[in-house]
Amino acid sequence: MEQRNLVVLSISGSLRNQSINSRLLSSIEGIMPTGVEFRRYDGLARLPHFSPDLDADEAEPHEAVYEWREQLRSADAIIICTPEYARGVPGSLKNALDWVVSSSEFMNMPTAVISASPHPDGGTTALASLILTLKMMSAAIPDEATLAVPFVSKKLDPDGSVIDMNTLSSLGNLVRALIQSLR
Repeated sequence: MEQRNLVVLSISGSLRNQSINSRLLSSIEGIMPTGVEFRRYDGLARLPHFSPDLDADEAEPHEAVYEWREQLRSADAIIICTPEYARGVPGSLKNALDWVVSSSEFMNMPTAVISASPHPDGGTTALASLILTLKMMSAAIPDEATLAVPFVSKKLDPDGSVIDMNTLSSLGNLVRALIQSLR
Protein backbone atom coordinates (compact mmCIF):
# COMPACT_ATOMS: atom_id res chain seq x y z
CA MET A 1 0.00 0.00 0.00
CA GLU A 2 1.37 3.38 -1.02
CA GLN A 3 1.67 5.91 1.78
CA ARG A 4 0.25 9.36 1.04
CA ASN A 5 2.22 12.55 1.52
CA LEU A 6 1.61 14.66 4.59
CA VAL A 7 -0.30 17.82 3.68
CA VAL A 8 0.66 21.19 5.15
CA LEU A 9 -1.82 23.97 4.40
CA SER A 10 -0.40 27.49 4.38
CA ILE A 11 -2.55 30.54 5.07
CA SER A 12 -1.43 34.11 4.51
CA GLY A 13 -3.21 36.67 6.64
CA SER A 14 -2.68 39.30 3.97
CA LEU A 15 -4.81 39.91 0.89
CA ARG A 16 -2.19 42.03 -0.91
CA ASN A 17 -0.96 40.70 -4.27
CA GLN A 18 2.70 41.18 -3.38
CA SER A 19 2.31 40.38 0.31
CA ILE A 20 5.51 39.80 2.21
CA ASN A 21 3.64 37.23 4.31
CA SER A 22 2.63 35.27 1.23
CA ARG A 23 6.17 35.48 -0.14
CA LEU A 24 7.55 34.26 3.18
CA LEU A 25 5.19 31.27 3.02
CA SER A 26 6.40 30.55 -0.52
CA SER A 27 9.96 30.40 0.74
CA ILE A 28 8.90 27.88 3.39
CA GLU A 29 7.68 25.56 0.66
CA GLY A 30 11.28 25.17 -0.45
CA ILE A 31 12.43 23.89 2.94
CA MET A 32 9.68 21.31 3.42
CA PRO A 33 11.03 17.77 3.74
CA THR A 34 10.42 15.08 1.15
CA GLY A 35 7.01 13.48 1.55
CA VAL A 36 5.26 16.72 2.48
CA GLU A 37 2.81 18.37 0.11
CA PHE A 38 2.62 22.13 0.66
CA ARG A 39 -0.72 23.67 -0.29
CA ARG A 40 -1.83 27.28 -0.22
CA TYR A 41 -5.24 28.47 0.82
CA ASP A 42 -6.09 31.65 -1.06
CA GLY A 43 -9.78 32.08 -0.36
CA LEU A 44 -9.80 34.59 2.51
CA ALA A 45 -11.23 37.36 0.31
CA ARG A 46 -14.11 35.13 -0.87
CA LEU A 47 -15.41 34.33 2.61
CA PRO A 48 -18.55 36.25 3.57
CA HIS A 49 -18.62 38.21 6.81
CA PHE A 50 -19.21 35.75 9.62
CA SER A 51 -22.67 35.60 11.14
CA PRO A 52 -23.94 32.81 13.39
CA ASP A 53 -27.26 33.06 11.50
CA LEU A 54 -25.47 32.01 8.31
CA ASP A 55 -23.80 29.12 10.13
CA ALA A 56 -26.90 27.60 11.73
CA ASP A 57 -27.46 23.85 11.46
CA GLU A 58 -30.30 24.26 8.98
CA ALA A 59 -28.41 26.77 6.81
CA GLU A 60 -26.68 25.58 3.65
CA PRO A 61 -23.05 26.67 4.03
CA HIS A 62 -21.79 29.33 1.65
CA GLU A 63 -19.60 27.76 -1.05
CA ALA A 64 -16.48 29.63 0.11
CA VAL A 65 -17.07 28.55 3.72
CA TYR A 66 -17.52 24.95 2.61
CA GLU A 67 -14.25 25.12 0.60
CA TRP A 68 -12.41 26.71 3.57
CA ARG A 69 -13.52 23.97 5.93
CA GLU A 70 -12.67 21.25 3.40
CA GLN A 71 -9.17 22.67 2.89
CA LEU A 72 -8.63 22.57 6.65
CA ARG A 73 -10.02 19.03 6.98
CA SER A 74 -7.75 17.75 4.21
CA ALA A 75 -4.62 19.07 5.94
CA ASP A 76 -2.39 17.26 8.40
CA ALA A 77 -0.89 20.54 9.64
CA ILE A 78 -1.25 24.27 9.10
CA ILE A 79 1.12 27.22 8.87
CA ILE A 80 -0.32 30.72 9.22
CA CYS A 81 1.74 33.80 8.45
CA THR A 82 0.14 37.11 9.32
CA PRO A 83 0.92 40.79 9.18
CA GLU A 84 -0.05 43.04 12.05
CA TYR A 85 -2.72 45.66 11.30
CA ALA A 86 -3.43 48.30 13.95
CA ARG A 87 -1.73 46.09 16.58
CA GLY A 88 -3.92 43.09 15.74
CA VAL A 89 -4.75 40.30 13.33
CA PRO A 90 -6.12 41.44 9.94
CA GLY A 91 -9.90 41.33 9.77
CA SER A 92 -9.96 38.90 6.84
CA LEU A 93 -7.94 36.30 8.78
CA LYS A 94 -9.99 36.77 11.94
CA ASN A 95 -13.16 36.41 9.86
CA ALA A 96 -11.89 33.10 8.43
CA LEU A 97 -11.16 31.82 11.92
CA ASP A 98 -14.59 32.94 13.13
CA TRP A 99 -16.11 30.62 10.51
CA VAL A 100 -14.46 27.60 12.16
CA VAL A 101 -14.66 28.53 15.86
CA SER A 102 -17.69 26.32 16.47
CA SER A 103 -16.53 23.47 14.24
CA SER A 104 -13.64 21.12 14.89
CA GLU A 105 -11.19 21.80 12.06
CA PHE A 106 -8.49 23.22 14.34
CA MET A 107 -9.04 20.76 17.21
CA ASN A 108 -5.66 19.08 17.86
CA MET A 109 -4.44 20.35 14.47
CA PRO A 110 -0.65 20.85 14.49
CA THR A 111 -0.32 24.54 13.70
CA ALA A 112 2.65 26.85 13.22
CA VAL A 113 2.17 30.60 13.58
CA ILE A 114 4.35 33.36 12.11
CA SER A 115 4.01 37.12 12.17
CA ALA A 116 6.09 39.18 9.79
CA SER A 117 6.40 42.92 9.93
CA PRO A 118 8.68 45.72 8.75
CA HIS A 119 8.63 47.00 12.35
CA PRO A 120 11.19 46.12 15.03
CA ASP A 121 8.79 43.97 17.09
CA GLY A 122 7.93 41.72 14.15
CA GLY A 123 4.18 41.87 14.75
CA THR A 124 4.33 40.26 18.19
CA THR A 125 0.95 41.70 19.24
CA ALA A 126 -0.78 40.07 16.26
CA LEU A 127 1.19 36.87 16.88
CA ALA A 128 0.07 36.72 20.52
CA SER A 129 -3.53 37.45 19.57
CA LEU A 130 -3.55 34.78 16.86
CA ILE A 131 -2.03 32.19 19.19
CA LEU A 132 -4.69 33.01 21.80
CA THR A 133 -7.48 32.51 19.25
CA LEU A 134 -6.00 29.27 17.91
CA LYS A 135 -5.46 27.82 21.39
CA MET A 136 -9.07 28.66 22.28
CA MET A 137 -9.99 26.59 19.22
CA SER A 138 -7.77 23.75 20.59
CA ALA A 139 -5.10 23.96 17.89
CA ALA A 140 -1.91 22.10 18.79
CA ILE A 141 0.89 24.66 18.55
CA PRO A 142 4.30 23.05 19.16
CA ASP A 143 6.64 25.06 21.41
CA GLU A 144 9.10 25.88 18.61
CA ALA A 145 6.43 26.53 15.97
CA THR A 146 5.89 30.24 16.56
CA LEU A 147 8.01 33.00 15.10
CA ALA A 148 7.97 36.80 14.86
CA VAL A 149 10.03 38.17 11.95
CA PRO A 150 10.99 41.82 12.48
CA PHE A 151 12.29 44.04 9.67
CA VAL A 152 10.99 41.40 7.26
CA SER A 153 11.45 43.65 4.19
CA LYS A 154 15.21 43.51 4.73
CA LYS A 155 15.20 39.73 5.05
CA LEU A 156 13.73 38.86 1.65
CA ASP A 157 15.08 39.54 -1.80
CA PRO A 158 12.73 40.92 -4.49
CA ASP A 159 11.61 37.43 -5.59
CA GLY A 160 10.63 36.56 -2.01
CA SER A 161 13.55 34.30 -1.10
CA VAL A 162 14.81 34.60 2.45
CA ILE A 163 18.31 36.07 2.39
CA ASP A 164 18.80 36.41 6.16
CA MET A 165 20.49 33.28 7.52
CA ASN A 166 19.06 33.67 11.04
CA THR A 167 15.53 33.92 9.66
CA LEU A 168 16.12 30.94 7.38
CA SER A 169 17.40 28.92 10.35
CA SER A 170 14.39 29.94 12.46
CA LEU A 171 12.00 28.95 9.67
CA GLY A 172 13.78 25.59 9.38
CA ASN A 173 13.36 25.04 13.12
CA LEU A 174 9.67 25.96 12.88
CA VAL A 175 9.11 23.49 10.02
CA ARG A 176 10.99 20.73 11.88
CA ALA A 177 8.94 21.30 15.05
CA LEU A 178 5.70 21.20 13.06
CA ILE A 179 6.59 18.06 11.09
CA GLN A 180 7.96 16.34 14.18
CA SER A 181 4.64 16.92 15.94
CA LEU A 182 2.99 14.90 13.16
CA ARG A 183 5.22 11.89 13.67
